[in-house]
Amino acid sequence: MKINVLTFVVILDSRLNLIPISADEDLEKEDSMKRILWISLIQITVFLSLLQDANAQERRSFYSGVRCQGMGGACLAVTNDETALLVNPAALGKLRDFYGTMFDPELEFGYNTYGMYKEQSFSNPFTLEDVVGALDKKRSSYYHAKAQVFPSFVARNFGIGLYGNYLLDAEMSGDGSTINTYYRNDLAFVLGFNFRFLDGRAKLGFNTKLISRIEVSDPALSATGPLDYSTIASEGVGLSTDVALMLTAPWTFLPTVTAVLRDVGDTKFDSASGVRMSTTNRPNLVKQDLDVAAALFPIHTNNVRSSWTVEYRGLLTSADEPDKAKLLHAGLEMNFGDVFFLRGGYNQRYWTAGFELASERFQWQLATYGEEVGTADTPKEDRRYTFKFAFRF
Repeated sequence: MKINVLTFVVILDSRLNLIPISADEDLEKEDSMKRILWISLIQITVFLSLLQDANAQERRSFYSGVRCQGMGGACLAVTNDETALLVNPAALGKLRDFYGTMFDPELEFGYNTYGMYKEQSFSNPFTLEDVVGALDKKRSSYYHAKAQVFPSFVARNFGIGLYGNYLLDAEMSGDGSTINTYYRNDLAFVLGFNFRFLDGRAKLGFNTKLISRIEVSDPALSATGPLDYSTIASEGVGLSTDVALMLTAPWTFLPTVTAVLRDVGDTKFDSASGVRMSTTNRPNLVKQDLDVAAALFPIHTNNVRSSWTVEYRGLLTSADEPDKAKLLHAGLEMNFGDVFFLRGGYNQRYWTAGFELASERFQWQLATYGEEVGTADTPKEDRRYTFKFAFRF
């Protein structure tokens, strides 16, 4: 895209230079003004094209779980477990009982990750120094790895938990000189509350997250320079708050709408530093944003229910995203006796699917989804696979 536009500029500019200059002063001024106008418009076009390419990056949320990914990334209006504490605190009002999650590891890898490992094995999938050799063997291939845990205790209208994650996305350029790198390691203490009104038809919830973050965000990190996080990462502690409203009508299918205002007042990681790493660099500011969703909950038989939902994320920052398809999500879930679940959906142009087997104490979840890592003009899917096992009490 950039090459075509710039080539067009050079050709057109050369042709404009061949326009004969009239001896007539007025005509000369008119031709000159036309030439300046054309060049200005072309320069604006080039700038917008470059700006769009600069914005070509994956959209990452603070938390996204396997159930959500199986349903197309749409979970705001349907969440009804401990993840409500992170996803939508107003949904804490939907919980029917209290329970705790002691052990719930969740692992996620991209389609290219296994192929890279076969080309050159690495010991730690979240350490760039270990992975760089595999990236070099598979240049221009997108690498993705994520792991997270969320031990927590939740009850109706209240929740408390400790969230930790590792995330590494990386892609080496075709010439091997740079690496488009994003690394994040969060450790967060989360506390959430919800208030119910009108017999539970209206719910107002909020959470507070104290986040210790280590981050690397560099679209052109030198492949020959230092790659250890102690040198290239930023570190800091920030206090983040989400506020959510959920409205449910007392009609058939329980139509529900919800909105979650995230990172109220923006989240800055300058409250403290040096907690887990010594550096003068601070993680990127997270802008305040708004996510909205709607859902229906049909009951088909005594043991079969379903959930249907659509979601639009990033309402306040959508102007910064040239590819609006990255903001759209839709999903469905079939629930068979609260034991077996089938899921499917649409996530940023791509299909998703998942299933779950649950018991009173155990939970197994699998999902696959496509993530958009390209642009609207040059879409690029990164197919991912995620697994979760949880033990509850």
